[in-house]
Amino acid sequence: MGAIAVLWLATHWASVWPVLLTGLAVAVAVAGWAGWGLWRVHRSAMSLDRAWREQEEAKARELSMAQVDALSWQEFETYVAELCRRDGCTGVVVSGGSGDLGADVIGYFADGRKLVIQCKKYAPHRSVPSQDMQKFVGIARLEHGADVALFVTTCRAFTKAAMGLALRQDIVAVHRDLLGAWVKGAHLESLIQLNGSGGNNS
Repeated sequence: MGAIAVLWLATHWASVWPVLLTGLAVAVAVAGWAGWGLWRVHRSAMSLDRAWREQEEAKARELSMAQVDALSWQEFETYVAELCRRDGCTGVVVSGGSGDLGADVIGYFADGRKLVIQCKKYAPHRSVPSQDMQKFVGIARLEHGADVALFVTTCRAFTKAAMGLALRQDIVAVHRDLLGAWVKGAHLESLIQLNGSGGNNS
């Protein structure tokens, strides 16, 4: 029986092999499409998971920021000073008030660099205007001798002009999301590196 099958296949091979080849091609194509489909499903699931994690992290920041929002502007300055102490700064003082000349918190890093911070307790929906940044730029280094200058706010953004000025003048601009990360445990040095400021005068 086997010999007959081999004989038949040998005599009819010319007409059989295209059918076999087509079947093989279809099988490969089906397997390929199935693999492509599985890859797309996996990629979509990973994307959804990443988006969910980002949303949860944002919610966590907002939960911590709810407590910050409840502070008065004086308490906010004191709280920022405590964050600096938590991250190893020394000689930290809160100088905010009518005669602070734009420096609400002053301290020193372990390596001796002087830190000068302007704190603005604004509603989340607001943006820090260029005028606020201009005032701080004008005094942070010239008046206070800052090696590292931070502008910390509870609002979500700086205007384009304010951010541009901060970048040009080497000011670390800490908006609401970055502040939320700081509150949750991110180290002050990581915020400075994220902003690309090493404390070099411009």
